[in-house]
Amino acid sequence: MAKAKDAFRTISEVAAWLDTPTHVLRFWESKFSQIKPVKGAGGRRYYRPNDMELLGGIKKLLHEDGLTIKGTQKLLREKGVKYVAGIGQSMTDPAPEQPPTVPPPIAQITTPQRPPKPALTPLQETLQFGEPLRPAPPDFQIDLPKPPKGLPKVAPRLIGRAPQDATALQAHAAQIAPLLARLEDLSARMRG
Repeated sequence: MAKAKDAFRTISEVAAWLDTPTHVLRFWESKFSQIKPVKGAGGRRYYRPNDMELLGGIKKLLHEDGLTIKGTQKLLREKGVKYVAGIGQSMTDPAPEQPPTVPPPIAQITTPQRPPKPALTPLQETLQFGEPLRPAPPDFQIDLPKPPKGLPKVAPRLIGRAPQDATALQAHAAQIAPLLARLEDLSARMRG
């Protein structure tokens, strides 16, 4: 059942009539002191027909004519509420009709064609699929020069060269093996 022309409307009815969200109407109410809806006991807003006409004019000025809020406020001060209410959507006008959205016929729907992927080099495949890069073991033996005679005995350093004694290398490998296992386990969990 349709309401009478002079009946009060709720904010949701006004929002539907203007095709504007309710939060925008509340914002306009805070910016334009001329909009004064009647508030019920529960704080619910009821808009009179002249409030609705004013909101229609404000919407036209802001959304269609491109005025700013300050420009619309100035126009309200200079020309008055009746002028602004008269330029907007009338109460006798129905809500603006939205053009129906009809999907295009199936024959016109096309999917974009992607260019073929270029072939990947083995290094790119390795990097893309996350396999760890492990250096291949050298296929030759590294012979380090022996220190000259007559120098004091100093513990070998592992920075920049391999230790001279293979047993020292084995001892270091045994020390770092648990740490290496934990790192490989963590790496596997992060990948999968």
